[in-house]
Amino acid sequence: MKYPISPKKLTKGDKIAVISPAGATELSQIENTLRLIKNRGYEPVLSEHCLGLFDEQGYAYSGTEAERLSDLQWAMNSPEFSAIWATRGGYGCQHLIKHLDLSQFKNNPKWYIGYSDNTAMQSFLLKSGYQSISGQTLKTSSFGVCDKAYPMIFDILEGFKPKFLVEENQYNEIGHTKGQIVGGNLALIYALLGTPFSFDFKDKILFIEEIGEHFYALDRMLMALDLAGVFESIKGIIVGGMTNMGEESNNDSYSSSFDEKAYQIIAHRLKNYRIPKLFGFLNGHIYENQPIIIGAEVELTIDKISSVIF
Repeated sequence: MKYPISPKKLTKGDKIAVISPAGATELSQIENTLRLIKNRGYEPVLSEHCLGLFDEQGYAYSGTEAERLSDLQWAMNSPEFSAIWATRGGYGCQHLIKHLDLSQFKNNPKWYIGYSDNTAMQSFLLKSGYQSISGQTLKTSSFGVCDKAYPMIFDILEGFKPKFLVEENQYNEIGHTKGQIVGGNLALIYALLGTPFSFDFKDKILFIEEIGEHFYALDRMLMALDLAGVFESIKGIIVGGMTNMGEESNNDSYSSSFDEKAYQIIAHRLKNYRIPKLFGFLNGHIYENQPIIIGAEVELTIDKISSVIF
């Protein structure tokens, strides 16, 4: 078996399982994306607890751990589905990864689509040998997103590989490298460090994004990666959205997609590592959240105009 496996491309009429592996969601929040899926020629199928609510443990989950695991296992096992699309992130995917059984999934690998808390699922899948898509969840369309966000996900599902051109950023470090891209939401990368489900960082290109963290918490997570030897192991780094960071009352960049203070902190923590560094990549909790393939080989070129080619 060649690792990591890129699931087969979809054809019109294929079914997509829709699940809520973490936080709760309402039908009104995902109706728009369900229409987009249908209009593209696919059939969305909602899991049993997709629109559920379990809020007895201090957070509004879509179901108990057993219920959410059942939904996820159902989606992974069923040969009728060609992809699995999370309605949202939030918190809760970590509950499930220890208990997942991929014995049937390996006979029919499927694309898994999501971001944020779904980074835990994507790390698990890559450690098991499967690529996934870090891109918009269903719920985010209700907030308003750029016109490219969902069509680009469908393009990947249909076999097209993305290519990105990125504008110059003062924190970039010029260079060129090739490698497998890993990562996603920084808090989840941090939360999985030291576990069997953590990404393998050696000779990889690391992607990070974040939302809603205090600056000291951002620095703490970066320090953990540094102390764990992550930055000395990777071949390059791509920094995406950093938004709603710190306190809105005293942060002029609070609503920015690329928070200036957050970028300063990241650049400071990376200053001793001579690797290609790309800042300002359009992926994360931002309006222009464009999808990437976790586990894919990419060519990273950083100059006045930088490129990320899958």
